[in-house]
Amino acid sequence: MSKLVLGKKQMILRRFLYGVIVAAIALLSVTFRADAQLVTNTVNYDIAGESFTGYVARNEGFGDEQPIVLLIHDWDGLNSYEEKRAEMLATQGYTVMAIDLYGSDVRPQTVDESRAASSKLYGDRNLMRERLFASLEVAKGLEGINPEKIATIGYCFGGAAVLEFARSGADLDGFVSFHGSLGLPEGQDYSQTLGKLLVLHGSADPVSGIDEFAALATDLTEASVDFDMELYGGVLHSFTKWSSDDYDPDADLQSWDELLEFLPSIF
Repeated sequence: MSKLVLGKKQMILRRFLYGVIVAAIALLSVTFRADAQLVTNTVNYDIAGESFTGYVARNEGFGDEQPIVLLIHDWDGLNSYEEKRAEMLATQGYTVMAIDLYGSDVRPQTVDESRAASSKLYGDRNLMRERLFASLEVAKGLEGINPEKIATIGYCFGGAAVLEFARSGADLDGFVSFHGSLGLPEGQDYSQTLGKLLVLHGSADPVSGIDEFAALATDLTEASVDFDMELYGGVLHSFTKWSSDDYDPDADLQSWDELLEFLPSIF
């Protein structure tokens, strides 16, 4: 898809459409809560003596033995965006746990705070993995789930964490990155990756551009990883984030449809 530079009137229209989309999602959420037996709750857990708070959404109408989807937050931490995505996905029959990689007391409010929190884990991959695996064990202990059917998805920073999880050899069925950072850390590779990968990315992403997208495809191919990649032409970085200037409704809907097709295929 192509993307034009927006004029003032177009920007106003885009903001209006964003408001309509958010309102529609809120209305759907109310409907799901009433008709689809959507249940949500927070879950507190400890990792190495630190407190973390996740968010769980499940549709009781789908009964027990539900597949688990771990949802990893953007660089600004677990907030209402991830909670809403978890609820949306739970209506499809998955128990979704939006995990916390920062800690209960770390909820960035500014760009500098977000950069500091994410940089801590980018700079310490062992710590990132420790928190990923610990959160996974918490999810496996949730009621009404099938611990043999697990996937993880993530947005931006969360997309990078998804790829880190894949490289770690985590025994999951699938890994989905939405506009994540795609660079390969020094000394790492995908030789231990077990599940299937789905990478959803914009061609005009200034964080991880076409070169990194192509390099990732090469790395996955050389490691014989089962993967699919979708590239949205002219689309910028945070194309699924409703409040972002990068938000792209077409790419958002297309990538969500890709996710909904991907999950049943791996379970």
